[in-house]
Amino acid sequence: MADDSTSAFQAGQTGLIVRIPEAELSVRGWRERLDPSAQAGVPAHVTVLFPFLAESRIDALVHSALAGVLGSHQAFDLRFERCGRLPEVLYLAPEPDTQLRQLTEAIADRWPEAPPYGGRFAEIVPHLTIAQGQEDAVLEEIEADLASRLPLTSHVSSVELIVHDGTKWQERASFALGE
Repeated sequence: MADDSTSAFQAGQTGLIVRIPEAELSVRGWRERLDPSAQAGVPAHVTVLFPFLAESRIDALVHSALAGVLGSHQAFDLRFERCGRLPEVLYLAPEPDTQLRQLTEAIADRWPEAPPYGGRFAEIVPHLTIAQGQEDAVLEEIEADLASRLPLTSHVSSVELIVHDGTKWQERASFALGE
């Protein structure tokens, strides 16, 4: 959920994420200080699609469709061996990222009115955001700190629907991937 600040989060916004609990210990301190989504209650994650549909549009039919789309994709493993950068963003790079891209594309194809990042970026770059809006020296310090904590591995078996309640992000549903 990069390139957003807490003030940009609005009640009723939703997103689809893959939690990466194995990264929490390594990145929590940095994220709590330097990533607005962490400050708003989002755990270490890779975004599948943000923003998704407004909460008011998510009904039983959308839940069923999400379960179908996501359940047609197999669970998979990720490895985080290195950091990467986007403009003003430091992130952990998931490898391979093919399955993450496929999840994003499948959801965006099913709901074309919800393009990834609101259509602001031409390319989908799966990532686990650590810090935003920092000078290069700070990002280099974080990278040096994380070098000794990598690699990390994670098994991805579900996608979570999160909703902003006006103050914090809350998990509303979890959709299993195929096994």
